Amino acid sequence: MDRENQTVVTEFILLGFPGSPSLRLTLFFTFLTVYLLSLIGNALIIFLVLMDSTLQTPMYVFLGNLSFLEIWYTTATVPKLLDTCMSIVVTISVPGCIAQFYFFFSMGATECILLAVMAYDRYVAICSPLRYSLLMNAQICLKFSAGSWVGGFFAPFPVTILISQLNFCGPQKINHFFCDSDPICKVSCSDTFFVESLGYTCTSVVILSSFLLTVSSYGNIVATVVRLSSREAQKKTFSTCASHLTVVTIYYGTIIFAYVHPPAKYNFTIGKVVSVFYCVVTPLLNPLIYTLRNKEVKKAFRKFITKGTLFLNKDIKKF
Repeated sequence: MDRENQTVVTEFILLGFPGSPSLRLTLFFTFLTVYLLSLIGNALIIFLVLMDSTLQTPMYVFLGNLSFLEIWYTTATVPKLLDTCMSIVVTISVPGCIAQFYFFFSMGATECILLAVMAYDRYVAICSPLRYSLLMNAQICLKFSAGSWVGGFFAPFPVTILISQLNFCGPQKINHFFCDSDPICKVSCSDTFFVESLGYTCTSVVILSSFLLTVSSYGNIVATVVRLSSREAQKKTFSTCASHLTVVTIYYGTIIFAYVHPPAKYNFTIGKVVSVFYCVVTPLLNPLIYTLRNKEVKKAFRKFITKGTLFLNKDIKKF
């Protein structure tokens, strides 16, 4: 087809999840509830880390970074997901779609790197406790945190530039609830082989390298714990890592399934369902797992509640 006869697309239609109005309404309230709980939970962790001096250690500084990241990570996609559940036609401009793609994958890459850094932090704390204060001091902790954000936001930049150069001339319907890489390429009338190949390579390198670093850290942790003579010491050490390991397992399990595969094998229906887990569910599990399984966080939360109750009682007595 001659380019002169092609209709230039200026916006896309997000199809979201098909279904009856009642099903879509149910999905809307389910996703909205999970989203709000995720925002509240992650904001609470950030607040506790900032306000409680006992939580201002590398482990909880990284946790605060992760919670801050999760707020924006889920916000990049869930509002449009909610819109697709309530509206018949949901549109997004081409520049807005590319921007959503960039920020979503930037924060996804940042999370991969940050989870690997958190695993390394636990490895140093358990395997080299005497050197922990030297290897994970405040300056190094800041560098690791900044490096995670810089590396994560740089990783998808080349692919984003290439996607912005693609021609979109129809169809304008994206079979997803957000601008994921494969659905975007499917609606382009340009040759997307290089873009898809580069995107597959970049995501595979970021995901698998951070995953292997994380597994390596936990492998060394397990080897160290097994050598501990005391069963109580083994139980205590495993409990400190259980929450992080749970988050890692859920997150990496879904994104490896979703993105570490050749582009031609992408299934849109399965892709949308799997996307719900790492876009909606995982950001909620992060605060839940860390608060329910972490004694220090629960202690800081009880301290915050106690202070709030005492302050409220004083105000009531004044009246």
